[in-house]
Amino acid sequence: MKRYCQTLTLRDDPVLVEKYIDVHSHVWPEVIAGQHEVGILSMEIYAKGTNLFMIVDTVDDFDWDRDMARLATLPRQAEWEAYVSQFQGCDPNATSAEKWQLMTKVFDSER
Repeated sequence: MKRYCQTLTLRDDPVLVEKYIDVHSHVWPEVIAGQHEVGILSMEIYAKGTNLFMIVDTVDDFDWDRDMARLATLPRQAEWEAYVSQFQGCDPNATSAEKWQLMTKVFDSER
């Protein structure tokens, strides 16, 4: 299994932050199915104020650029990205890869 961690900053508006959190309690089934289709085993998002932290666990042969590009072409994915972009503090036309910034692991207690 591979693990990727990303960060994103939401717009500084408490109402939008609350709505962003709410829409993630009922993500469209096609979006979840698409994630699984490209090899994403699980995805979690954590929030602290306007800061988001995402953990993405994938199959071993997952290639971030290749598989995320494929995900972008699957049913309703572009529509979902456009929908949630209203809450995000970045260009609404940006791709998911442009909005979410990959993070570098700096510590692992198991190593």
